[in-house]
Amino acid sequence: MTDQRETEERLARPLIRLAKMLGIGTSYVGQSNDYHEIEDDVLIAVLAALGVDASSEGAISRSINTVIKERYGRVVAPTVLHIAGTTDRIRVNTGIMSVPTASLTLENGEPYAGTLTVVGDGTARAHIIDGTFIAPALVEIPDDVPVGYHTLHVTVDGLTTDATLISAPKRVELPDVLKSGQLWGWMAQLYSIRSNGSWGVGDFEDLKTMLVQAKERTGADFVMINPMHAAEPVSPLTPSPYLPVSRRFVNFTYIRPESIEEYQQLDESTRRQIDDLHNSVADLNADARKIDRDAMWRAKMHALWIIFKAGRGEERQAAFDAFKRSCGEDLEAYATWCLCYDKWGAPSEAEDNWERSLSKDSPQIADLRNQFPDTLDFYRWMEWIAAEQFQSAQDAAKEAGMQIGVMADMAVGVHPLGADVWWNPERFAKGATVGAPPDFFNQQGQNWSQPPLSPIDLANNGYRTYRDIVHGMFAQAGAVRIDHILGLFRLWWIPEGRSATEGAYVHYDSDIMLGILAIEASRVGGVVVGEDLGVVPEYVADSLAEHGLLGCAVEWFEQTDGVFHEPKTWRPYALASVNTHDLPPCAGYLDYEHVRIREKLNLLTCSVQEFQASAVKEHNAMLMMLVDNGYLDPKLLEDEHANEQQIVESLYRALKAAPSKLLAASLTDAVGEHRAQNQPGTNNEYPNWRIPLADAAGHVVPLETLFDNPRLQSLTAIMQG
Repeated sequence: MTDQRETEERLARPLIRLAKMLGIGTSYVGQSNDYHEIEDDVLIAVLAALGVDASSEGAISRSINTVIKERYGRVVAPTVLHIAGTTDRIRVNTGIMSVPTASLTLENGEPYAGTLTVVGDGTARAHIIDGTFIAPALVEIPDDVPVGYHTLHVTVDGLTTDATLISAPKRVELPDVLKSGQLWGWMAQLYSIRSNGSWGVGDFEDLKTMLVQAKERTGADFVMINPMHAAEPVSPLTPSPYLPVSRRFVNFTYIRPESIEEYQQLDESTRRQIDDLHNSVADLNADARKIDRDAMWRAKMHALWIIFKAGRGEERQAAFDAFKRSCGEDLEAYATWCLCYDKWGAPSEAEDNWERSLSKDSPQIADLRNQFPDTLDFYRWMEWIAAEQFQSAQDAAKEAGMQIGVMADMAVGVHPLGADVWWNPERFAKGATVGAPPDFFNQQGQNWSQPPLSPIDLANNGYRTYRDIVHGMFAQAGAVRIDHILGLFRLWWIPEGRSATEGAYVHYDSDIMLGILAIEASRVGGVVVGEDLGVVPEYVADSLAEHGLLGCAVEWFEQTDGVFHEPKTWRPYALASVNTHDLPPCAGYLDYEHVRIREKLNLLTCSVQEFQASAVKEHNAMLMMLVDNGYLDPKLLEDEHANEQQIVESLYRALKAAPSKLLAASLTDAVGEHRAQNQPGTNNEYPNWRIPLADAAGHVVPLETLFDNPRLQSLTAIMQG
């Protein structure tokens, strides 16, 4: 077996030392237990994306010295973590003869009434910085410091340095109902589920109806939906909900115009205009082939402008003004970016494009805002309405008796030309994107085309970027699923111009980021699920459990050497499901839809015959597990096609045996859909995120009849059993 460790000689190299100092992994072990060492040129490119020069031996030496100076020359790190209920010690760096003092301002602006004691640290190594001997000391943070985001003040020789002190619960406490039991719910792609009132795409009003009916008709306690992050302001809209322009705000294309309070107050003529606009796209609701977001948005945006221009009463205007104040600069960033996009066209990489040539401080931006104040306010207003309608859906779910309600989904990152990156470019790495190395299901690796957050900037701004995202998501949800939870520990950075196989893992402070999740979840009694599928080290699952976060278990992935694990052996701290949105629904997967897609789109790194053979082997192994454990009558296998529904339901009988705290059933499985919602590694080669909900015969399943569907009711009986 190959030694899966770097040699002492390699570890002694300055480039390797510099990379490790900044949290860059210089080697990794893949899903097949294959060991890889990262090439020098990749490490140099990743360091450059962090703003660190490693282009020569001299540059490496200077960068190492700069890192040491920044790390030990600062009195206290810019962000420090405290676990509420414990006494922690925070390292500070002081002169050998200096006597530091410390105090604390709480999140609410009040001074902490207790005492912070500073003691010596005889175990840590001292450093000489700019000729000054720096000796380490420790600030004791008492166990009664409350949960929250506080400011630590450390004073040395009359100069005070501030740091963000994140005081987090040790773990996210599960709701009482989950401590001794489990809940189940549905997985849904909201855009795909339309009603007669939809504008061709599922919306927030449809979400409200779906949540209430899911509880009343099936007993479900949550509905997990696709990410609701903000999108472009005008067509064409990016189909993928996992490539948003901002994770800070809500996608206002999901607004239902007729549910806005001001719509009810319009005169008859104006309401007729809006009704006519709705009618112009109503036929889209019956299209089973493909979601047409652009046609929807062209009509709906016009309707929203009419409602916006009609104005608001005094009370509603006051609420809108309060929303704008609460969102502050973040809302200005998104609204301004939308205005630029609206008036100057889509952002691009062209040097003369506004996205590249102008910043938020450019005078042209101020001129545009002054020239179109109504349009700017329109984008602020739509965000207010979207947040309001999303919140209304969650409120309705709780009123209906759902224990959780909405399970929101947080994307890994944002569009490289989106609002977040344009307004605050310093928050992101430059010259690298996020992805994943090769694994069993994506043999060429994946490049998600998203710039990663800079771990250096996160620490410098007190993790404010991440805190605001998480806080915003829990404002409208009872649970949050974190896509690719590994990203809180490490992210696969791919330097610009390289393939997904030529990357490196960059590590983040997972304790702080998990602490933020614990703070925000505990404040609303929420649940956090971490999607920990794929190439994930064992310590990640252990850390999630220690922090009270649920991982994920997927029936098609729970296997070792081709043998499937019986669900009753799965871990309790998980959201368990049969499949994911990156696989075809059960009926399609059993019929080898994934093989046909990959062959057609040239996504295979082996022959189609070889991949087909492996798929058949996997298929048969799954059916064997189901038969051997009594979930499937072997007689049904004599004609799999004719017995499709019963075989799919056997997968869910097995799922019900899992001890996992949360169980999720897919609505696509419930109605017999065959088509995949997404094929990783593709963009427009496959209609990703544009597949309407349809049954086994290819007929649209409207929301009005969804919960009357006999196949859905049959699956519901299994989930309730």
